[in-house]
Amino acid sequence: MDRKEHKKDKSRDVRIGISIGDTNGIGIEVTMRALEDSRILQDCTPIIYGSQKLFAHGKKQFRMNNFNFTGVKAATDARRKKVNIVNVWEDEVEVKYGETNETGGKYAFRSLEAATQDLAEGKVDVLVTAPISKEAMAKTGFQFPGHTEYLADMAGEDEALMLMVSSTMKIGLVTSHIALKDVSTTVTADKVLAKINAFNASLKKDFGIQRPKIAVFGLNPHAGENGKMGDEEKESIVPAIGRAQNDGILAYGPFPADGFFGSAGKAKYDGVLAMYHDQGLAAFKALAFDEGVNFTAGLPIIRTSPDHGTAFDIAGKNIASGDSMRQAIYLAIDVFRNHQFEKEITANPLVSQPRERKGRDQKRNDK
Repeated sequence: MDRKEHKKDKSRDVRIGISIGDTNGIGIEVTMRALEDSRILQDCTPIIYGSQKLFAHGKKQFRMNNFNFTGVKAATDARRKKVNIVNVWEDEVEVKYGETNETGGKYAFRSLEAATQDLAEGKVDVLVTAPISKEAMAKTGFQFPGHTEYLADMAGEDEALMLMVSSTMKIGLVTSHIALKDVSTTVTADKVLAKINAFNASLKKDFGIQRPKIAVFGLNPHAGENGKMGDEEKESIVPAIGRAQNDGILAYGPFPADGFFGSAGKAKYDGVLAMYHDQGLAAFKALAFDEGVNFTAGLPIIRTSPDHGTAFDIAGKNIASGDSMRQAIYLAIDVFRNHQFEKEITANPLVSQPRERKGRDQKRNDK
C-alpha cells in the first residue's frame, strides 16, 4: 500500500454503533452531549439504535439546540457527517427519569440487541454502549451481570477481560461482576494467568504497545505478607506471574493495592491487573472519572462504554457530562484503526529468499 492509499484508509469514517442504555438514566443525555459538537463527525459516522422520538424528546428536555440527527431505516443507509438514528421501535416510550423499572430495561435491551446484531454482520465497525441498569435488565429476562459477560457469550467466548482506560492508566480485572465473598475461590493460578495473557495481548493489539509491562496486584492486604494474611498470593498469584514470565510476558508483582496508585513506580507499567472490581475501579474512578472508559478486551469485536453508570440520581436534570461517552467513542475509533494498521502491515510479509552460496571453486574464480 502506498503512502496516499494508507492515508486515505486511516482517515475513513469509522461506523460507530451506539446502544442507548436505560431510557430512565443518563444514557440519552450523555450520548447527545458527546455528539453535540459536530467536529467529532470528522472521524466517525455515529449510528444510534433507539428511537427518533426519544431523542427529539431529549433535545427539548436538555435544551440542546446544537444537537441534530437524521433518521435512517438501517445502518447501511447511514449518512456521513451526520448523527444517524435507526428506529428500533415505533412505540411511545414513557420516560421516568431516575426510576428503575422494566420499561427502561426493556428498551435498553432492544437497543443493545439491534446494535450487536449489526456489529456481528459488519454493518457497524465498533460498538459503544451507554450504561444499563442491571436490576432493570433483569426484569426483562436478561441473564448476564453486565455488557461484558453478554458480549462474551454473543462472541462464543467463555469470558472477556474488562479494562478501564484513561490517558494515564489501564486497569484490568481478574474478576468483575461477582460477589466479594466469591473472589478468593475464583482467583486461581489458571485464571490469573489467563487474564495476564489476555491483558498482554490487548495492550499489544488494541493499544499498539510492543513490549508491555504489567503490574499484578495481590488479593489480600499488603499482598498477604508472605502468607500472614492469606495464601492466595503464594498459591495462585505468584505462580501465575512466574508462568507468564516463562512465556516471555513482562508481568511483575504481586503488589499491595493500597499504596500502588500513590507511588511514582506506577509510571513504569503499561497496565495494572487487579483481582476484583472495587480493588481496581475505586482508585481508577477517583483519578480519572471524567475521562475514563470501559473497554472489553479479548473478544473479536471492539466495544467501549463510559466508565459511569446510569446515574439515576441526576437523570433528567440537565447536568450529566458527556466527557466519558465522548472518550469512549474516540477510544473505539483508535482501537479500530490500530487493528486496521496491524492488518495492513501483516497482510503481505516479506518472504526472505535463501542467499545463493558460492562454491569454493567459484570463489577462487572470482578472485
